[in-house]
Amino acid sequence: MSYFNVRVYGLLINHNNEVLVSDEEEYGFRFSKFPGGGLELGEGLIDGLKREFVEECEAEIDVLSHFYTTDFYEKSSFNDSQVISVYYLVTEKAPLQLTFKDKIYDFDGEGEILQAFRWVKIEDLNIEEITFKTDKTVVQLLKNQYLGKL
Repeated sequence: MSYFNVRVYGLLINHNNEVLVSDEEEYGFRFSKFPGGGLELGEGLIDGLKREFVEECEAEIDVLSHFYTTDFYEKSSFNDSQVISVYYLVTEKAPLQLTFKDKIYDFDGEGEILQAFRWVKIEDLNIEEITFKTDKTVVQLLKNQYLGKL
């Protein structure tokens, strides 16, 4: 059975033109993405994104504007679903109380599910370091918008 998998992500950009990236490992599979995740049944996109930021980053956010929605076919890396991802520009309501890392996959501790966060300058975002197809598209759009302002 195939089905749609709706996901929602936040692009949190700080005053240094750095975007928050989440490095994760689940059961041996490593990936880098933007904070966010799957929508729950009965949940709106904005509410889902706010919940994900509380769960992942222990942070409350405000949503500024829609940035991008998947406009091509993408199969999930985890199951047979078709992924539809929606990205919003967001801002934090208070400074994030996270430990920020400087290098990719710099996890603290051990376990089946690991997560670490990095601030990455938009101009330095490496498409090859971002795992999923839609996120790679968003990296290019972010670079185009950011570099277009220079």
